Amino acid sequence: MLVALYLQNAPASSPWGFLPILLIFAIFYFLLFLPMQRQKKAQQKMLSELENGNQVVTTGGVIGTIVSIMDDDTLVLRVKPDNVKLQVTRSAVATLLSKEPK
Repeated sequence: MLVALYLQNAPASSPWGFLPILLIFAIFYFLLFLPMQRQKKAQQKMLSELENGNQVVTTGGVIGTIVSIMDDDTLVLRVKPDNVKLQVTRSAVATLLSKEPK
């Protein structure tokens, strides 16, 4: 009797078996990948629009005002209260606090 069970053909798989897997991938795309792409585009836009006088926060937590943009990748920040000037890369800017050029 067990031999007869082993010799039976397996039921044919239907194309609907892949539907749950496709749904999981669609959910991951819309909940994870799409928002990350939007956030990355917004960050790149913010970095490209930096100007002298903007107040920014770096990834290290330093709050400063952009004094000059030396080239496409380097900024000089003035940090209060001692007016210390720091040279940082553009990619080190995490947040734009104020957009008012002075």
